[in-house]
Amino acid sequence: MRPVHTALAVLVAAVWGFNFVVIEIGLDHFPPLLLSALRFLVAALPAVFFVGRPKAAWKWIVGVGLALGVAKFGLLFTGMDAGMPAGLSSLVLQVQSVFTAVLAAVVLRERPGRVRVLGMAVALAGIAVAAVDGGTSGPVLGFTLVVAAAACWGVSNVLTRKAAPPDALNFMVWVCTVPVLPLLALSLLLEGPERDLAALRALDWSGVAVIGYVAWVSTVFGFVVWSHLLRRYPASSVAPFSLLVPVFGMSCAALVLGESVSGLRWLAAVLLVGGVALTSRAPAGAARRAPSPAGLSAVGPPGAAAASPVPSDSLRTSGAAAPRSG
Repeated sequence: MRPVHTALAVLVAAVWGFNFVVIEIGLDHFPPLLLSALRFLVAALPAVFFVGRPKAAWKWIVGVGLALGVAKFGLLFTGMDAGMPAGLSSLVLQVQSVFTAVLAAVVLRERPGRVRVLGMAVALAGIAVAAVDGGTSGPVLGFTLVVAAAACWGVSNVLTRKAAPPDALNFMVWVCTVPVLPLLALSLLLEGPERDLAALRALDWSGVAVIGYVAWVSTVFGFVVWSHLLRRYPASSVAPFSLLVPVFGMSCAALVLGESVSGLRWLAAVLLVGGVALTSRAPAGAARRAPSPAGLSAVGPPGAAAASPVPSDSLRTSGAAAPRSG
């Protein structure tokens, strides 16, 4: 990769890592489900008026929108609101690659090779260590919700594989339109109209900045730059930069939020990132093939784009690859 593109890949990883800190700050302004709904609303508008009509079937747009937008981000934001630290969230969410590989094997009959199985085992060992650390320093419920969010991310990746969208940006923007109303309805039902109205009435420039960052910087900017890189280079060259997301996430959380990083958490990071690297390892010859989509960002996504993109050969389709983040 050219130096300028390497710098862009690192910048996107930093943007997605810092996104978990911004989400943590945003949860001081908004209930989690309302914050997630506002994120998708602002990300979709006005972009939806410029990308043209959907180029993928509506069943896939709705399916990914519900799995990624409602389930994944609803669970992630709720887990962080329940006390899951931002840095640990950015790390634990990476287990989505394991769920993706398992679901692809079950649903798509795509059998993982020995290296990928080893990677899944190492990553799960990292999750076990993170669970021990989380059990001694944070709420079990929050940890469980973030792991569930990673599982829902895996579901959305497999659905995206089935959708095979010809235009990743068009697909992502239309996916962003799906979660808005369901998340608003869930927020009104579970968080209450009084709490939602109080948050909106108290909206200040800090709250506006949070929504702007998670919607436009993390989602739109991160997605566009990552997709541009994946169009120019093989996924096997771009994907490893996603492993920097939890590094930036944990570092930024420590610097900005004062979160402590224990020895167990660093061990979990080494195991999980190493396992994800093996799980997403491209087969021989992949670098000579054109890149292909491997899920969506954490429109992150995700916390995520958030989130962290780890394309795998089990999710190959024709077209441009889409990122994953918190």
